[in-house]
Parts: sequence; C-alpha cells; structure tokens
Amino acid sequence: MSGKTCVVGTENVLMDLGFDDAAELSAKAALAIKFNQLIDKRGLSQSEAADITGLTQPKVSQIRRYKLLNISLERLMRALVSLDQRVEIIVQPARRAQAPGITVAA
Repeated sequence: MSGKTCVVGTENVLMDLGFDDAAELSAKAALAIKFNQLIDKRGLSQSEAADITGLTQPKVSQIRRYKLLNISLERLMRALVSLDQRVEIIVQPARRAQAPGITVAA
C-alpha cells in the first residue's frame, strides 16, 4: 500500500475548496453555462448579446469567460429572461436529505 488517503468530497467542489459563498458561485456558474449555451446556439457576437440582454459588452465577455465575481445572480437571471428563457425560483423548507442552500437546474 502507498499510504495515500482518499478524502470523499461533497457534490459541490467549491464547498470542498472552502469557498464561503460556494452555493452562490455554483448557482452563478450554472446560469452562466446556460447563458453561454444560448449565445453559442444562436451564433451571437458579444455585442449582439449585449444589445439583446441589456448588458454591456464587457459584462457579456466576463460571463463568457466565467469571471462572475462582479455579476449578480439577478443580472444573470434577467439576461436569461431576455434570451426568451423562463427562470423559476422555488423556496421550500430544507429536509434532512437536503441541506439548506441554493440549487440551480439549467
């Protein structure tokens, strides 16, 4: 045996890395992935995406590169709505099987 230990993580790598805002960062990433998929599917330039979403071209560029620190969840949700998407927020009590937190399914 090599003596190496294996640490079992959670389903959230950002939480495993110790980010205090791991849930929010994961939600932002999921929304940004969907945003980028829509931009790619429509073949939009960053400028065209900015015109449609009301974001500036530099903000679109940030999202395209997943630089999400200065992008709010609300802004990402509004951008998706402007791309003809329906964004739903569901609030429900946490159960034992599901810890309190933020989950985004895109």
